[in-house]
Amino acid sequence: MLTIGQLAAYAGVTVRAVRHYHQIGLLPEADRDSSGYRRYGAKAAVSLIKIRTLANAGVPLSQIGQMLQADASTFADAVQRIDSRLRDEIEQLETSRKQIAQLAAGDSLTLPPEVTSYLDLLREIGVSERIVEAETDGWILVVAAWPEDIPAVMAAKVAQLDDPQLVRLYRILSEIIDNDDAGDDDPRLAEAADIMAGLAEQAYTSGEINPDEVAHDDLPLDLLDALAVESDPRTERMRDLMRERGWSGWNRIERLAEPRG
Repeated sequence: MLTIGQLAAYAGVTVRAVRHYHQIGLLPEADRDSSGYRRYGAKAAVSLIKIRTLANAGVPLSQIGQMLQADASTFADAVQRIDSRLRDEIEQLETSRKQIAQLAAGDSLTLPPEVTSYLDLLREIGVSERIVEAETDGWILVVAAWPEDIPAVMAAKVAQLDDPQLVRLYRILSEIIDNDDAGDDDPRLAEAADIMAGLAEQAYTSGEINPDEVAHDDLPLDLLDALAVESDPRTERMRDLMRERGWSGWNRIERLAEPRG
């Protein structure tokens, strides 16, 4: 009765789709008539409409054949499983949409709001955008390693911005990183190291730096140290200057028994 084109048009699919269904065994090919054309009957149209309906509903093509042959109870169970899978996919898509909305708003996909708010505070006190970018990468590593600690950590970091010495440190580092011509002999590196050593001594005295907890997780801290050097090789010089002042490390600061130098 129907050519393949007429069958496809009746069921609301493409000829290419019909041929694909033939190839995967979902729809049997019709016999050819005396003119050499394949002619499809009413049952083929019914089958194709069922296939189209299930496919449009999200049923994988690999499952449609079994569903077409299933009894009512088996069919209902299969539909329930597919519905559950679709709900999970919808939830994932909604999460993706929220992340895309955050990206459009200028927020980071990989950072919680506490961190992005802190980065905005750095911008407000005049920190270089290159420093903010480096901080962003660092916080991505921190959040991935210790997500449950972030609210408390960020509250402490925000409070530290009340210290004028820390603000001064950020501004010095901003001046250095924005000057690609500044070398390892830039006197501002020594000033930055003096401030960092003073802040480290202050934190050590107050108990903020606990030697027993310094190496509680090596890998993230090693990555943070490596990131600092990759972001600006002059970090190596800063590390040497800190050792001369009695401190080792960059993100994992430890007090040395005797200052070097």
